[in-house]
Amino acid sequence: MENFGREVKFLMRKLLENIPLYFDKNLILNSDGRRLLSQLLRYLLYEHHEYRYIIKEVRKNPTIENVVKLAKIALSPNEVEDLLNIYFKGIYCYKINEYSI
Repeated sequence: MENFGREVKFLMRKLLENIPLYFDKNLILNSDGRRLLSQLLRYLLYEHHEYRYIIKEVRKNPTIENVVKLAKIALSPNEVEDLLNIYFKGIYCYKINEYSI
Protein backbone atom coordinates (compact mmCIF):
# COMPACT_ATOMS: atom_id res chain seq x y z
CA MET A 1 0.00 0.00 0.00
CA GLU A 2 1.32 3.38 -0.96
CA ASN A 3 1.87 6.30 1.33
CA PHE A 4 -0.95 8.85 1.20
CA GLY A 5 -1.08 12.14 3.05
CA ARG A 6 -3.19 12.58 6.12
CA GLU A 7 -5.39 15.15 4.33
CA VAL A 8 -6.38 12.57 1.70
CA LYS A 9 -7.18 9.94 4.31
CA PHE A 10 -9.07 12.41 6.52
CA LEU A 11 -11.22 13.72 3.67
CA MET A 12 -11.94 10.21 2.39
CA ARG A 13 -13.05 9.07 5.85
CA LYS A 14 -15.17 12.20 6.24
CA LEU A 15 -16.86 11.52 2.90
CA LEU A 16 -17.61 7.87 3.71
CA GLU A 17 -18.64 8.44 7.33
CA ASN A 18 -21.27 11.02 6.33
CA ILE A 19 -22.96 9.35 3.36
CA PRO A 20 -26.43 10.84 4.08
CA LEU A 21 -24.89 14.31 4.23
CA TYR A 22 -22.82 14.16 1.04
CA PHE A 23 -24.82 11.78 -1.20
CA ASP A 24 -28.37 12.07 -2.49
CA LYS A 25 -31.01 9.31 -2.51
CA ASN A 26 -29.51 7.78 -5.67
CA LEU A 27 -26.07 7.65 -3.98
CA ILE A 28 -24.59 10.31 -6.23
CA LEU A 29 -22.60 13.16 -4.70
CA ASN A 30 -24.51 16.36 -4.00
CA SER A 31 -22.96 19.85 -4.20
CA ASP A 32 -21.36 19.67 -0.74
CA GLY A 33 -19.98 16.24 -1.51
CA ARG A 34 -18.58 17.44 -4.84
CA ARG A 35 -16.86 20.32 -3.07
CA LEU A 36 -15.26 17.92 -0.59
CA LEU A 37 -14.36 15.48 -3.36
CA SER A 38 -12.77 18.26 -5.40
CA GLN A 39 -10.52 19.18 -2.49
CA LEU A 40 -9.68 15.51 -1.90
CA LEU A 41 -8.83 14.91 -5.55
CA ARG A 42 -6.67 18.02 -5.68
CA TYR A 43 -4.56 16.69 -2.78
CA LEU A 44 -4.46 13.21 -4.29
CA LEU A 45 -3.42 14.43 -7.73
CA TYR A 46 -0.68 16.57 -6.22
CA GLU A 47 0.73 13.62 -4.27
CA HIS A 48 0.16 10.78 -6.76
CA HIS A 49 -0.09 11.85 -10.36
CA GLU A 50 -0.32 8.20 -11.50
CA TYR A 51 -3.98 8.04 -10.37
CA ARG A 52 -5.12 10.73 -12.80
CA TYR A 53 -7.25 8.31 -14.85
CA ILE A 54 -9.32 7.09 -11.92
CA ILE A 55 -9.56 10.69 -10.67
CA LYS A 56 -10.94 11.71 -14.07
CA GLU A 57 -13.50 8.89 -13.88
CA VAL A 58 -14.61 9.88 -10.38
CA ARG A 59 -14.97 13.54 -11.37
CA LYS A 60 -17.03 12.61 -14.42
CA ASN A 61 -19.28 10.12 -12.62
CA PRO A 62 -19.28 10.73 -8.83
CA THR A 63 -21.32 7.71 -7.70
CA ILE A 64 -20.75 5.74 -4.52
CA GLU A 65 -19.15 2.91 -6.54
CA ASN A 66 -16.49 5.16 -8.02
CA VAL A 67 -15.82 6.86 -4.69
CA VAL A 68 -15.38 3.45 -3.05
CA LYS A 69 -12.94 2.42 -5.80
CA LEU A 70 -10.90 5.49 -5.00
CA ALA A 71 -11.21 4.91 -1.26
CA LYS A 72 -9.86 1.36 -1.57
CA ILE A 73 -6.71 2.83 -3.09
CA ALA A 74 -6.20 5.51 -0.43
CA LEU A 75 -7.40 3.54 2.61
CA SER A 76 -7.18 -0.13 3.43
CA PRO A 77 -10.01 -2.25 2.00
CA ASN A 78 -10.99 -3.37 5.52
CA GLU A 79 -11.35 0.22 6.69
CA VAL A 80 -13.51 1.08 3.67
CA GLU A 81 -15.70 -1.95 4.34
CA ASP A 82 -16.08 -0.98 7.99
CA LEU A 83 -17.08 2.59 7.08
CA LEU A 84 -19.66 1.36 4.57
CA ASN A 85 -21.04 -1.23 6.99
CA ILE A 86 -21.68 1.49 9.54
CA TYR A 87 -23.93 3.29 7.07
CA PHE A 88 -25.64 0.36 5.41
CA LYS A 89 -25.93 -2.03 8.37
CA GLY A 90 -25.78 0.32 11.36
CA ILE A 91 -23.38 0.64 14.23
CA TYR A 92 -24.77 -2.26 16.23
CA CYS A 93 -24.03 -5.90 15.64
CA TYR A 94 -26.60 -8.36 16.93
CA LYS A 95 -25.93 -12.00 17.59
CA ILE A 96 -28.55 -14.45 18.72
CA ASN A 97 -27.24 -17.17 20.95
CA GLU A 98 -29.09 -20.42 20.83
CA TYR A 99 -29.66 -21.96 24.22
CA SER A 100 -30.64 -25.56 24.55
CA ILE A 101 -33.35 -26.17 27.10
